Amino acid sequence: MRGMVHPQRSGVKESGGLAQRRRGGGWEIMVSTRKDPAEAVAVDAGLKRGSTGGKSPLRRTLPATSAFAAALLGWHERAGRHDLPWQQHPTAYRVWVSEVMLQQTQVATVIPFYLRFMARFPHVRALADAPLDEVLHVWSGLGYYARARNLQRAAVRVRDEHQGEFPLRFEQIAALPGIGRSTAGAILALCRGERLPILDGNARRVLARYFGVAGARTEPAAGKRLWELAERCTPQQRVSEYTQAIMDLGATVCVRRRPLCTQCPLSAGCYAQRTGRQHELPAPHRARARRLRRAFMVVALADPQTVWLERRPESGVWGGLWCLPEFATATAATAFVRNSLQAAAPPQPLAALEHAFTHFDLTITPLLVQCARSAAVMEEGAGLWYNLREPARIGLPAPITALLARLATDTLFDVRTA
Repeated sequence: MRGMVHPQRSGVKESGGLAQRRRGGGWEIMVSTRKDPAEAVAVDAGLKRGSTGGKSPLRRTLPATSAFAAALLGWHERAGRHDLPWQQHPTAYRVWVSEVMLQQTQVATVIPFYLRFMARFPHVRALADAPLDEVLHVWSGLGYYARARNLQRAAVRVRDEHQGEFPLRFEQIAALPGIGRSTAGAILALCRGERLPILDGNARRVLARYFGVAGARTEPAAGKRLWELAERCTPQQRVSEYTQAIMDLGATVCVRRRPLCTQCPLSAGCYAQRTGRQHELPAPHRARARRLRRAFMVVALADPQTVWLERRPESGVWGGLWCLPEFATATAATAFVRNSLQAAAPPQPLAALEHAFTHFDLTITPLLVQCARSAAVMEEGAGLWYNLREPARIGLPAPITALLARLATDTLFDVRTA
């Protein structure tokens, strides 16, 4: 077959699109693809000879002294992060909360939210027993609120099915809501040093660049190869440090844009650095055109300090949070005011708010209207009167929190009552 080499004549073995070449007394990994053998690149991963137990040599794990792991561990000792809050007393619960918060959010942003969350919910039972509104309130501002809902669902499962003790078996952890293979592995690796691979966004980027793994994140073949590499590169010892190291390197050096290759401990063996393909690996997400969306929100005041809020559906933007009644058009908002509120005057537009989501920008136009407490015709339990001066502990989207804070100022009260 084209691109294949006879192992006995060349000293090369191949399996699953990866090859090993005999070098000295051992083997080194050669990253290649059968489709494009020209992209093959040898990287010194320190794979030693030994019994394979009847399996492909590529299934063996690398020793702790492998060049890849050793370089990461040495770098982590010098430049890694060692004083993060969840690294202090790293129980499974504390690590779990940090891993969920760090999904799609940077460390610097997470730290104050993590400290506040752990102060309010210091153990899994406290989280399980708390009302969802309380959980969302403490989470407010961190975004991606499905993470908070899944945290509490998982905590309830731990309370009810595991006697309130966070499970320490991989299968049990991975079965909890909102936890996948990588998060479950990270929890056990970081809190117990168990040899389990991870493949979060940072680790994926490091491995894809170093070993030259092409393919989009959604392609099964690329994912399979990266998981195999993650498994093989995870050392037998110092697993907790290695796991933190590969995440730190991806977060601080091997970043998505403008990676700091001159500061990288892996640069000498990195395929992407050697071939100038840092910005091609891993394959970037297909760019989406950002949409601009407008929304009109009714600020219905029953008195100068009480505003009507309603809970949003769990699915969609700001799922499960409390918000002002929202409408796609000013006409629809005005019709709601006219038909459902005993308003003394037409709604008055306030200054617009801008808010950016991952894939679109939102412009909110608040419409202020005075009404009676009995005016809102809603399903029972779907809404509440919110006291601006004595706010309830409920989950609110960040821009709505900012708007309500503006409404609570004396200056705005004077304007409305003048």
